[in-house]
Amino acid sequence: MALLIVIVLAYLIGSISFAVIVSRAFRLPDPREYGSGNPGATNVLRSGRKSAAVLTLFGDCAKGWIAVYAAAQGLPEAAVPAAAVAAVAVILGHMYPLFHAFRGGKGVATALGALLALNWILALGTLATWITMAVFFRYSSLAALMSALFAVFFTLILFNAMHPFFTAVTLIAALLIWRHRANIRNLLAGKESRIGAKAGGGRG
Repeated sequence: MALLIVIVLAYLIGSISFAVIVSRAFRLPDPREYGSGNPGATNVLRSGRKSAAVLTLFGDCAKGWIAVYAAAQGLPEAAVPAAAVAAVAVILGHMYPLFHAFRGGKGVATALGALLALNWILALGTLATWITMAVFFRYSSLAALMSALFAVFFTLILFNAMHPFFTAVTLIAALLIWRHRANIRNLLAGKESRIGAKAGGGRG
């Protein structure tokens, strides 16, 4: 029952869409209605307001961290499984938010926040992978996909295949890849938009 409560609360935290909230605060168009249609920092950046994109990134990352950290602190006797299920639930909330008609983002920033709460070394390695791929290739989606795969690899090194964190990170990676399936098609077709492209670009 306790873990079920953790899942519900983490999902609800994840359902808070900072892309939508920040865009409204800045009087920007709804991020679900332009560019890729994805309510995330990369799409908000297409509005031309870098400050709004930064706030969106911070908010999405923070909610991932808060959900996992709170779960571990709230159930100290079962901190590891609580953190693991919260990590998956908060990302599901971000991807399919109850408060926004289940039209959510792709979960990259929220996943980073969740990983940071699980293990800072895991988060640092995953972030380094994203930055490296983004700098060299300028595709947010490609950076996210590679980071998801490497996060599983890093978790396996830090823990083991039987650890709850490995199961959680593997599920998160699978969710991220699933949510990027349109981007994968665009990458293969050479139609994917690059980081910083203005609204009206591809599905980044």
